[in-house]
Amino acid sequence: MQPSPHQFDVPVSRFQVGSYTLAYRDQHPESTDSDAEVSSRPTILCVHGNPTWGYYYRRVFQHFASTHRVVAIDHLGCGDSDKPPRSQFPYRLENHQQNLADLVEHLDLRNVMLLAHDWGGAIGLGALLKTRERFSAITLLNTGAFPPPYVPWRIAACRLPVLGTLGVRGLNLFAKAAVTMAMNRNRLDPEVAAGLLRPYDSWANRVAIDAFVRDIPMSKSAPTYQTLLDLEQRLPSLANLPSLLVWGMQDWCFRPDCLRRFQQAWPNARSLEIDDAGHYVIEDAPEAVLEAIESFVADVEASTQS
Repeated sequence: MQPSPHQFDVPVSRFQVGSYTLAYRDQHPESTDSDAEVSSRPTILCVHGNPTWGYYYRRVFQHFASTHRVVAIDHLGCGDSDKPPRSQFPYRLENHQQNLADLVEHLDLRNVMLLAHDWGGAIGLGALLKTRERFSAITLLNTGAFPPPYVPWRIAACRLPVLGTLGVRGLNLFAKAAVTMAMNRNRLDPEVAAGLLRPYDSWANRVAIDAFVRDIPMSKSAPTYQTLLDLEQRLPSLANLPSLLVWGMQDWCFRPDCLRRFQQAWPNARSLEIDDAGHYVIEDAPEAVLEAIESFVADVEASTQS
């Protein structure tokens, strides 16, 4: 019997980050395959963005965890991780990158395929560059890893002094809008929408949603501008890694020109452009996305064994 696509019942593990704990899921294959055979396959490391959490990758666990190790992080402030106030944790891109790099080393992950979406692209690629020898492939879903070429008005409005935070943290407008505005081909099932929103049920628990929005650099003087610029300048150094770029082409946030920037940096990347899918591409077109990842992973494995 196939599990419901709504379910996300992978046990939570914890990793200490300073005074706080970061939640992650780590599922290994339960099969008769030998340890050597399993370890020869890529570990799939799932990195979410804002305002999602590890739940966004539940279908990846269902599809791949019987044959591959699958790990998904909840960034500090997100999902089932601790949610310290901003006075106690900076919530900047560089902090999330370091937390992920520390988790990769803590778990001693090797032969890793990064699978990242939204802010997860910049976080995951930054962690990859800190632990380069541990990664063997990259898959990106509607993301960026460079200073934003534009900031949509719907996001800029959430940065307004006082009113922006009241809307994002008080009324949960950013996360609630995402469950409708991030889709195009389909409507998000109400049960899935509830799952995505579940960790963000109070002012205190929405601290990271607001912090991610405010970490978007609107000028060169913003702290994260230089972090993103440095990341962009290092993208060509990753061109030798097998890479897959899956894009919902109706995304109004990470629009197709973001895809083109990755294609320019990685001319040998494989691409799947889904014409009618939106930002939550794995929710909007799950079969196409999972099939593309499965084919890509199979080809990566075949190339390493030949």
